[in-house]
Amino acid sequence: MTRPTADRLFAVLDATWPAAKVFDEPPWRFREGRGGGQRVSATSAIASVSEDDLPSAERRMASLDQRPLFMVRNDDEMLDSLLAARGYEVVDPVTMYLGEAAQMSHSLEITDAMPSWPPLAIQIELWAAGGIGPERIAVMERAVEPKTTILARLGDAPVGTGFASIHDGVAMVHAIEVSKDARRHGVGRRTMQAAANWASSNGAEWVSLAVTRANAAANALYTGLGMDAVTQYHYRRAMGPIS
Repeated sequence: MTRPTADRLFAVLDATWPAAKVFDEPPWRFREGRGGGQRVSATSAIASVSEDDLPSAERRMASLDQRPLFMVRNDDEMLDSLLAARGYEVVDPVTMYLGEAAQMSHSLEITDAMPSWPPLAIQIELWAAGGIGPERIAVMERAVEPKTTILARLGDAPVGTGFASIHDGVAMVHAIEVSKDARRHGVGRRTMQAAANWASSNGAEWVSLAVTRANAAANALYTGLGMDAVTQYHYRRAMGPIS
């Protein structure tokens, strides 16, 4: 099986956690997020850019009532330099991980972690407690099929949830949330193993996800599951009010 490239993973990211609207105005790809967070609101470069290209991008994002925000990938050195010179701040550096679904799969009791779609009311509550509200649930609803949520329990108590969707043979996991009092009890690991089981049963050979580099516990979990860091990106955000 062919190992996915970084470009393929970015395409999977867009398909499995989709913006409300995506449109290209070269050299830019714009995303309308409708409150769904940075991943679905950031503009990215699809061709070489110059300083002269920035004002039109800023105006277009402002027309969407979005603060100017750019996704900067590893090969976007020129864009990164231009934005830095313009006073844009770096926010949320992210690592994208990849693992083989078959190697990550693990035998689990149905009570440990259960896939289901659509999400149950308790999962909506768990996400809301972690700041994942209706706008991000709407992102899940827009995602490509097949897709699922994972409900994880600790004993009889539902304490964790996550979302996964498959595109181009890769299952990408998003929005993992574990109740504060249930952390450090293996709930995140079982959630990922259940996602890998579901991915394998739905024809995906790979499992991927994106996580902020600042989340040390999550990064340790994913490397502990045998996942490799494939690529990185960060955001550059305009300071001050939308104009």
